Amino acid sequence: MPLPASGGHRDPPAGPLAPNGDPLLAARFTVPTPPRTCLRRPRLTERLEQGVEGPLTLVNGPAGAGKTLLVADWITAGGAPGRTAWLTVAADDNAPGVFWTYALEALRRHGLEAPEDIGSPARPGEVDHSLLTRLAARLSRRTQPLILVLDEFDRIVTSTEVAEQLQFVLRHAGGGLRLLIISRTEPLLPLHRYRAAGEVTDIRGADLALGPRETAALLDRHGLRLSDAGTRALTERTRGWAAGLRLCILAAQGAEDPETFLKDFEAGRSTLADFLLAEVLDTQPAETQDLLLRTSILEQIHPGLAGALTGRDDAERILADLQRANAFVESIGGAWYRLHPLFAEILRVHLRVRHPGLEPELHRRAGRWLCEAGLLTEALPHAAAAGDWEPATTRFIAEPAIGRLLTGLDAERLDALFSRMPPDARGPAADLVRAARALASHDLDRGLGHLYRAERHLPADDAPDSAALRLSCALLRVLAARTTGSADLAEAAARDAETARRALPADRLARHPELSALLLSDLGSAQLWAGRLEAARSALSAAALVDDGPQTAHLRQECLGGLALIDFLHGRPGHAETHAGEAVAEAERAGLPPAARAGVAELVLAAVAIERDDLAAARTHLDHAAAAAPREPLVTAGLALLRSRLLLARGRSRAALRLVAGLGPPSATVEPSPWLQERVALAMAAAHLAEGRAEVASRVLEGALGERGGGAETLVAAVRAHLAAGDDEAAQLLLARLPVGRGEGPGITVRVLLARAQAADARGDDAEAHRLVARALAVARPERLRRPFLECGTWLRRLARRRTALAQGHDWLGAGPMGPAPVRDAPEDGVPAPVTEALSEREHEVLQRLAQLMSTEEIAADLYLSVNTVKTHLKSLYRKLAVTRRSEAVRRARELDLL
Repeated sequence: MPLPASGGHRDPPAGPLAPNGDPLLAARFTVPTPPRTCLRRPRLTERLEQGVEGPLTLVNGPAGAGKTLLVADWITAGGAPGRTAWLTVAADDNAPGVFWTYALEALRRHGLEAPEDIGSPARPGEVDHSLLTRLAARLSRRTQPLILVLDEFDRIVTSTEVAEQLQFVLRHAGGGLRLLIISRTEPLLPLHRYRAAGEVTDIRGADLALGPRETAALLDRHGLRLSDAGTRALTERTRGWAAGLRLCILAAQGAEDPETFLKDFEAGRSTLADFLLAEVLDTQPAETQDLLLRTSILEQIHPGLAGALTGRDDAERILADLQRANAFVESIGGAWYRLHPLFAEILRVHLRVRHPGLEPELHRRAGRWLCEAGLLTEALPHAAAAGDWEPATTRFIAEPAIGRLLTGLDAERLDALFSRMPPDARGPAADLVRAARALASHDLDRGLGHLYRAERHLPADDAPDSAALRLSCALLRVLAARTTGSADLAEAAARDAETARRALPADRLARHPELSALLLSDLGSAQLWAGRLEAARSALSAAALVDDGPQTAHLRQECLGGLALIDFLHGRPGHAETHAGEAVAEAERAGLPPAARAGVAELVLAAVAIERDDLAAARTHLDHAAAAAPREPLVTAGLALLRSRLLLARGRSRAALRLVAGLGPPSATVEPSPWLQERVALAMAAAHLAEGRAEVASRVLEGALGERGGGAETLVAAVRAHLAAGDDEAAQLLLARLPVGRGEGPGITVRVLLARAQAADARGDDAEAHRLVARALAVARPERLRRPFLECGTWLRRLARRRTALAQGHDWLGAGPMGPAPVRDAPEDGVPAPVTEALSEREHEVLQRLAQLMSTEEIAADLYLSVNTVKTHLKSLYRKLAVTRRSEAVRRARELDLL
């Protein structure tokens, strides 16, 4: 819904216009004037001077940190070399045409000639690429660089297109343009490239924070003096936040004892509140006081929204007057304002005193106005505060914004918001919100219960809002199917989702790319679990390409991890490593915390490292995987399998066997994964074979081959087991089933060749064995695949001694079958079996804290558990590790690579 117009008759605009016909606002090109009490900060202005010698400078920090004031003071004082163009960015600048119209006007006002061949954007939503090319070419011919300052650049939050265009101009302008960005968040530019090249200067929130000496200087500028202890206390209490310090100092100027006043400062109910109410609120007319009190519930204020809360039409004038008077009201562009947060906090306390019981009604009005204006994210907190749940959830699902609960930057906030919804909130939309929250926290039973109840009350019509309800249901059914590992259910639900999508308006879908990304990601993950690898590759590849914004960053890195796993299962470790590396890089670029990262990518990197016999790197990647998404069944099983392989590689076959012996389906509700079961059989057989139990290994592999026919790696393992047991006839029968030249990856091809070579060696055909091993070495060398050769055992070492030419040119193998025997861990004789069954996720968490020497009470507090619950976990942990004390548990866990 368009925002309300601000007034009646308008005079014809004068001067340049934006592509939408609006006049350009001159205030956006004006460098703010620093106040008389502005504190000069040489340590930061020197950084600015150094920064503009390169292409990019970032001043990045929270609101009120003094970002804009720092740069404005530096420019006003003449510190900036050459010409400087200033542009304060507005939310409308997410439209490329609007942004570049303002940017070009800023440059023209400060020294860039305006030849006709550059031109201006014709439409708000797009910019002709040739215009950007002409601009970059004109800038590149300057003898002295022009500095473009973009203040409040964090308002460019949805347009990656603007960021890409800005990057294009900056890169091709050469030395003719210097970009200085002031923002609360990092811009959507390829900062990693600039940082890798040493071409960016960062001034961050920690740099902007005032230290005790600067606090003392600021106090002095306001005519106040505190003791050193008082100055330090004030700095620590405000954490150097410039706006907070200034507010405290301004309040303390009216106190008889400033040091005591600042020591007693408490926002909301304090002497500072009394001061602000007396000096700011009480000096205003009655209608202004009423507006300030009522709008204190808002994070951002629009005149139309303020009118909805006050019932008057004079909000625009009042807000403008307050802003001009510096009465703690700040214009943030696009007709929007905000109160200083400390002032707003104090006003809210006063609102409750002056108008008890009014706050919920104000929240209800605000929520409905914001919904009507299309600002759903901003509306929800107000609807929650008012208890207005039914319209809030109905609008949330109709948007359809259900995906925002499951992924993206806002998921945690929305989850906390909807956690306040009472049980008596009814309707299918409310049940879908409950279902999404439960499924996101892996509570399958509760999630399905809410989902089924919502589906029973779905409307049968084809209206867009009804289609949004059906789409949300289908999306959650795909998620539930992924949780249970059912590819059939996931594919059926995905078809229903596609039917519902076709009934939704295109503009609603365009606002929510996370829906497609979630649908494809969950579908592909279910197919991957079920072994439908090509279908999974198709879905995951499509999901990774849906959108490259921050809302879908988690899904992109998750999909890339899945693609890496598919590559590895196909025997292509190099491709797998590339995809996994891209997943890790995506997570780092998006700033995802470790717990939000997909552990599958780290598992794949660990598996590739084991294949290359880089056991230290493998262990590091497994540690990273353990910290990421621990409740994913695939990650839990993968950790056990790869830790078992790691133990086996270090000669600890019994510990390796114990680690995988208890692996089964994660729960009764999860369908078994065929390829994962096969991998468990491979791990168990390898451990039995290393222990000299070839017949047992053969029986384990026969079971795996009998159930689904088995893959090439299982056939290879069975051939090796039969040869070790002396059953050459059975080995030859299996050899006939091995693939020949069907496009398998090197990880599989090498093992097939070595199995054939071992069979040839067993029948005394040295020449054939030599030829096959030589082919295997040639295939393995580009990928550095050492592990297949180390797994071969003594027959390859004997062949290498007889055929010395095999080792020539293959130093990359290192120690092993072509050289000295690999170093193994100490034998396990006499060590009691420490693990009778796999540790649960929570037991792993308790174990990690035991290793940090945390007490039972500290562990309980850290994990938000009761002390008795922690004691129960400890008892189970000791039983599984076959120990009786903490120190023994930690030592045994380290021996088993559980820590």
